[in-house]
Amino acid sequence: MNCGLTCKRALWNVHRTGLLALVLVVVGSLAADTIKTPGLEKQVEILRDRWGVPHIYASTVHDLFFAQGYITAKDRLFQLDLWRRVGTGKLAEVLGPSAIERDRLARSVNFRGDWNAEWAAYGPDAKLIVTAFVEGINAYIKSLAGKLPAEFQAAGYAPGMWAPEDCLSRVAGLTMTGNVSREVTHAQEVQRLGLERAVEGMRLEPAVKVEVPQGLDLAAITGDILAAYRQTVGAVRLTTEQGSNNWVVDGTMTATGRPLLANDPHRPVQLPSLRKTVHLVGPGWNAIGSGEPGLPGIALGHNENVAFGFTIVGIDQQDLYVETVNPENPDEYRYRGAWKKFDTDRQKLAVKGQGEQSVTLRYTVHGPVIHEDAAHHRAFALRWVGSEPGTAGYMAGIALARAQDWKGFREAMSRYRVPSENLVYADTKGNIGWQVGGLTPIREGWSGLLPVPGEDGRYEWRGYRRSDELPFEFNPPRHYIATSNNNILPPGYSIPLGYDGWALPFRVGRVREMLSTGRKFDVEDFERMQQDVTSLPARRFQQALKKWHPEPGSRAARVVDEILAWDAVLGAESRAALIYEVWMSKLPAAMAASRGDLESLLAALETEPSGPALQKSLDAALEQLDRQFGADPAGWQWGKAHTLTLAHPLGKREFQLGPVSRPGDANTVNATSGGNFRQTNGASWREILDVGDWDRSVITNVPGESGDPASKHYGDLLEDWAKGRYHPLPFSRKAVEAAMEERIVLVP
Repeated sequence: MNCGLTCKRALWNVHRTGLLALVLVVVGSLAADTIKTPGLEKQVEILRDRWGVPHIYASTVHDLFFAQGYITAKDRLFQLDLWRRVGTGKLAEVLGPSAIERDRLARSVNFRGDWNAEWAAYGPDAKLIVTAFVEGINAYIKSLAGKLPAEFQAAGYAPGMWAPEDCLSRVAGLTMTGNVSREVTHAQEVQRLGLERAVEGMRLEPAVKVEVPQGLDLAAITGDILAAYRQTVGAVRLTTEQGSNNWVVDGTMTATGRPLLANDPHRPVQLPSLRKTVHLVGPGWNAIGSGEPGLPGIALGHNENVAFGFTIVGIDQQDLYVETVNPENPDEYRYRGAWKKFDTDRQKLAVKGQGEQSVTLRYTVHGPVIHEDAAHHRAFALRWVGSEPGTAGYMAGIALARAQDWKGFREAMSRYRVPSENLVYADTKGNIGWQVGGLTPIREGWSGLLPVPGEDGRYEWRGYRRSDELPFEFNPPRHYIATSNNNILPPGYSIPLGYDGWALPFRVGRVREMLSTGRKFDVEDFERMQQDVTSLPARRFQQALKKWHPEPGSRAARVVDEILAWDAVLGAESRAALIYEVWMSKLPAAMAASRGDLESLLAALETEPSGPALQKSLDAALEQLDRQFGADPAGWQWGKAHTLTLAHPLGKREFQLGPVSRPGDANTVNATSGGNFRQTNGASWREILDVGDWDRSVITNVPGESGDPASKHYGDLLEDWAKGRYHPLPFSRKAVEAAMEERIVLVP
C-alpha cells in the first residue's frame, strides 16, 4: 500500500477523528508472518509501520533485545557486518592486505582491562541485554541457511557471527574524539609559523596560555603519525563547522503548554543510514528512538515520561605521547629515568589472499602505539579515555532510555563517557534540562593542545572529573535550552573541558534568534526551524560589502547589488547563494589568510575591508561560475553545485541513490557540509518530540530504514527528507496499529 503525504497525515491523526475502529479492522486483517526462531523464550510480536520502523512487543527483556538484534539484522545485515569488522579489526579478512594497518590499530584501541568492571559500567543488566541482542543477530544469520543477501553475493563473502564484546569495540567512540588530530595540526602550525602566530589561528575558548611542552621536538610531529589512525576512523574532519543541533522549550513557549524537544545529530550522511529507528516495549521498557544499528537500545528518543537528544560537546579526551625508544633495544622505551618493556599482544589476523598472519600490538604506560619512527627511535602512543571501563560509544543509552525523571536522568548521565555530549531533556511534568556527559581527564599545568613527551612522566592525567562537576541546567528562566556544538561553558565555570573543539557560533545563534520571536511554538514551527537555511555569516558578509564600492556599472557592482538585496537564505534555487558560496571559497587565498576560519575572515573584513581582495576573489569566483555553469547567470542555482549522492559501501551504481539538490551549508541550522560543495555530513536523522502527546511527534531518516536494496524501505524516505518533510513517530499501541503495514511474529 503506497501512502502519500496527505494519507500519512490522515493516518497520524485518525485516532482523533473517531475512525480508528474502522482502521483497526483493516489492519487487523493483515496476516502475520510467523517465524520459528530458536533462542527465544516466548513469542514476540513486531509491527512494522509504513515508514519501515519496527515496533517490538516482548514479554521478557531477553526476548525484547533478541528481537531487536534479529530485526536489525534482517534490515541491515551488510551494514552490521561491516560495523563489526571495522570495530574488531577484521576488515583484512575481506579486503586484503590494504586493511592490515587499519585492523591493527582497531584492535590496539579495544578494551584490555577488567571485563567485570566494563560490563558493570553500563548497568546491572547490560551484559544480558547485549548478549540477547547479538544472539538475535546470529539467529537471523543462521536462518539464512547460506542464502546470502545481494550485498554479500556482490562482495563475495559471508557475514560472520557476533560475540557480545563486539558491541563494546572502541572505534565508534574513537571517530567522535578528534583531539589527537588537532594536536598534530597545532604542532605542525607552531613549527611552520612560530608559536605566537600559530596560537592566533587556534581560536581557543576560553583563552589559555599555550606552551611548547618541555622536551618536545616539534620536528618529530609529522603527518604520517596519523596515517593508520585516519584510516581506522575513516575521514577525520578537523573543521568545527560540522556538528549537531538540539533545543528544548518549556510549556510557556508552546501552543499546547507542553514542552517540545528537537534534535538533529550530524554525522556522515551515508547509505544505509547511520541510525536505525526502533520501538522497544517489554518489562521495564517502552522507549522509541534511534541508535547505531550495531548497538542494542536507543541513543536518543523518548519513553513514556522523558525525552532526550544530544549534540557533541568536544571534551578533550585524547593526548598524543612521544615515547623515546631504546636505540640498543627496540623492545624498550624510556619512562621516568629507566628503560621499560613495551607491553605486547600478538594476535592472529586473517588476510584475504594471504591466509593467517601474526600482528603485534604494542603499548606503553600511556596507551596503544599508533605509529613508530624506527629511524629516530620514537614511538607515538595514544592516551584516551576509551581505555577505561564503560567507554564504548553510546552504550549509556541503555540507562538513559529508562530514566523516568530528572533525578534518574542525571544518574543515567553519570554512565555517559564516550563520546562527550550535550543531552537536552524534557518530561511530562513540564520540566526541561541539559546535562553535559563525558569522561573528562584532569590535566594539571598543561593544556592538552600539543603532543607531549612521555619519558619523564611530567605530563600525566590526574584522574577524571566527577559527572556532577560537568555543566547542567534545569528549568532555566529563559524557558529554553539550545546547543549546537558551540562553547557551552556557563559564565564563571572554571573546569577546563577543552579549548579548541567548539563549533563556530552561527548555528546556535540562528536557533536562539528563532526561539526569541515571542511566538507560541508547535511541531510544524520546529520542522521549519530544523530546515532553516538562513545564513548569519552571509548577513555579516553583506554588512562588510556595504563598505566596498566597485566601479559603477561594472559586473562587480551588479553582483554586489544582488548580494546586498538578497535575504541571506541559502535556498537550493538561489543564484545569490551560489555566488556567495563560491565567492567565500576564494576569499582566503585573496586575503592571504593563514587559515580559512570563517569567523576570522569575516572579522578581518569588518575591521578593514579590502577592496583589492574582494575584487580578486570575486573575479576568481565569477570565472569559475562562468566555466562551470555558463556565462548566462539566469541558470545559476546553488542546488546545481550543492548536491548529495548516497553511494553504497560496495561502490555499485545500482545500489546508489541521488544525487539530490541541497540547500544550506555548514553554518546553517540545516547543516549540509562537505568538501567541494558536495554534502557529505548533516542530519540524516531528525526528531521533534511533543512531550506528553507522544503520537504527535515526528522524525525523518535518510534514505530509509532498510539497508536491503530490494526493500521498499531502502530509499523511500529520501525525497521527503530532501524536501524537508517528516513522518509520524507513532508510540501508543493504537497509533502503531493504525500505521502498521506488516506484522511479524517470532515464536520459540
